[in-house]
Formats: sequence, C-alpha cells, structure tokens
Amino acid sequence: MSQPSKSGVNSELDLTRDSTPFDVFTRLVDGCIMTFLVDSINDYAKIVIQKHNPPTVTCDQPLKKCKETFIAGLVDAATALGDVPRQVKVETLLDLTAKLEDPQSKGGDLTLSLTDFTDGTDRKITRNQKRKHDEINHVQKTFAEMDPTTAALEKEHEAITKVKYIDKIQFGKYEIDAWYFSPYPEEYGKQPKLWICEFCLKYMKLEKSFRYHQSQCTWRHPPGKEIYRKGTISVFEVDGKDWKIYCQNLCLLAKLFLDHKTLYFDVEPFMFYILVEVDRYGCHLVGYFSKEKESPDGNNLACILTLPPHQRKGYGKFLIALSYELSVIEGVVGSPEKPLSDLGKLSYRSYWTSVLLENIYKMGVKVSMRDLEKMTSISYTDVVSTLQSLNLIKYWKGNHILCVTPKLIEELYQKICKKPNLTVDPSYLRWEKPANKISAKVAKR
Repeated sequence: MSQPSKSGVNSELDLTRDSTPFDVFTRLVDGCIMTFLVDSINDYAKIVIQKHNPPTVTCDQPLKKCKETFIAGLVDAATALGDVPRQVKVETLLDLTAKLEDPQSKGGDLTLSLTDFTDGTDRKITRNQKRKHDEINHVQKTFAEMDPTTAALEKEHEAITKVKYIDKIQFGKYEIDAWYFSPYPEEYGKQPKLWICEFCLKYMKLEKSFRYHQSQCTWRHPPGKEIYRKGTISVFEVDGKDWKIYCQNLCLLAKLFLDHKTLYFDVEPFMFYILVEVDRYGCHLVGYFSKEKESPDGNNLACILTLPPHQRKGYGKFLIALSYELSVIEGVVGSPEKPLSDLGKLSYRSYWTSVLLENIYKMGVKVSMRDLEKMTSISYTDVVSTLQSLNLIKYWKGNHILCVTPKLIEELYQKICKKPNLTVDPSYLRWEKPANKISAKVAKR
C-alpha cells in the first residue's frame, strides 16, 4: 500500500486532464505519488517520485499513452516550486521517456537531470505566475502566508498528527498500511499494529484477542437498514444516533487514511452509508460516505472513503453517484462539503464531467445551467465550475451559457462518457425521503 512521505506532506497527488491546459499536481516531495488520467475518464496511472540528485521517477505502467500528461505536470509543478529555475525543453523530456514506452513493460525507472529542464534561457517563474498557479491548483499555503487564526489551527493540527504510531492494521483478510494519525485511545493508538473486526469494527491490540473475537462475533453485516442490493454490492444506511459506537469506530478507521478528517466522536447528527461486497461469509466493508441529517449549507456528503485495497475499482464514483441519487429523491440540489481532498477533487470532477456531458448530449446545447442543476441535483456552482474547466461556457448578459457546437459535445461524449463497470441502478434503491424533511427550493443566485 502507498504511504505518505515521512516529511508529513500529503503525498497522494492527483493529476487529471479535464481539457486543455492540464490540471497539474502542485507539490513535488520525496516519495510523493502522482495519480493522473491517461486517455479516458476511467483510465489511471501512478508515478512515484524519489527526489534524489538526480530525481528518480517510477511509473506503474508504460508511459506510451500518457507521457505528454506526465511531462506537462512535472514541468508545471517543478517550475512553480522553483526546483527547476529554467523553462523546460519538452522535446528533451520526450526522449527521456522512451525507455518507459515498451508496451510489454509494466513500468520502470526514469532518471532526470536538472540540465534536462532547460531550453537555454534563465527565465524564472514570476511572483504573479506563481500566485495564479497556486490559486488554480489549490496549493497549500505556508504558515507565513496564512492569516493568524488559520495558521494557529494548522500548526495545532500538525502538532497533533505529526506522530503516527499505528503502522498497519489487519482488516479482514487484508493487512493495510496506515497513512495518517488517528486518535484511537492511547493504549491502542500507540500500537504498531491494530487488529480490527471487519464486521463490527471492534479494534484490538493482540492477534490472539482478534482470533478469539472472530470465533465469537455474530455480526455479518453493518447495522441499520439495507437500502440497496444489486448482485454482490449492497449499501446500508446507519444512523449515528442509533449506532454511536459503530460509527465512531468507522470514523477512527477512516482517519487512518484521511489527513484532515475532524469528525471522530460526534456522530449523532450524521447518517452513514456503508458500501459492502457480499459473499457467503458476510458483507465486507469497502467504503462509505456520511452526510449531515440537516445541512444548512446544502451539503449532500460530508466525508467519503474507499479503503485502500478497494481503490481504483469505481467504488468512489459509485458512492458519489449514490449521494446524488438520494438528493434527487429528496428533491434538492447538493454539493460535497468543502474543502475536498486531492483525491476527492479528482473523483468529483470526473463524476460531474461525465454526468453533465451525458445530459448535454441528450438535451442539446441549448440546455441552461439551471436545467442541468435540476436534472442532476448538482449545485449551480459545481455545474458552472466543471463546464468552465472544459471551456464550454461563456458569461454573457449576466448569465452563464453554453458556447459549444453539437459536434464538439458528441466528440467529448464519445471520448469521456464511457459507462463505468459499477453504476447506481435506481430501480434497486429502496430509500424514501425522511418524513420530517421538506423539499428545498433551488436557491437563486
């Protein structure tokens, strides 16, 4: 399993190509992982950076299809950070990637020298260019750049979480590397390995305790109500008020893989939607999302996690789609709680892009932003930002309007909107809007 670098910097960096130019990763640290899009919305690759002298780059698959994406990201990130003071001669990097292009290869190493990042000029990135780059790509500010209150909170978070005692957990048949600190009780939180029951989520310090618990535990599925079942995929709705300990244990487990998660113990105001794989031995937890029962900001998702052994299988997008299906039934528009993690941004932008393009393709280019909001339950702000990233809309006479030809929409639809293997089938969803909820009107902006 991938881990963050020991520097404490979030090492899961995401690079996707929504349109031109590329969305680039923005922090180049030792041991960082770049996850980026190759040719389609569902085709990913990973690159690991070892920032030695010279740097070493390891890719988990050949770069034949995606070398331009990799190069563009590496160029922008390195230049913005000041690690590479000169502009990059792309043709040189194209030559450097040749050894990774063998279709029979499953990846390899690529050594880069700083002299390869030059076109003979000494032009450095300007302060305005760096500021614009940071704003577009949501680069984490330094403490000196933050306001005093934010800086104090970030320093407190760093002090609390800088020591990660738990290195691994045993969860069902998987031994999983922990990525971040999680506030388990002290006698458990300082163990190098925890043993966690995959059904009831009870955590233990010793393997023998875990084995005994396995022989005695009668749980085979999450508590609460099963609201979705299709094939081997099932979803349970769990009320944090009714199943407080289970939901607290779930949040402690999730914190091992989420950096800035703050919900651990105050679970009563939240509903949890647990995604499981079903076999003859029981329901095995794959991931979940939570949402506030009453969100003043109209958020339809507070936290989302897919466990590391099940990532890159489409489960994250499935959970996002389910959150919007629930919003459709409620008759409201929704948006995830901000800020999103790097991986969350990638997943949501991918989902929004697919759904919006599909609806524009079906409804025609004259469809309005408000119509898209009502049809998809995606908030107006998210609709606009997604279509702006694709360069498909213009601001004219006080309104955002589509400015695109049917031919271009068809081309984008054919390229991007490939049906994922795992989708939410509304006919299998057994869920009704809570009786105490009144459908919210779409807020006018």
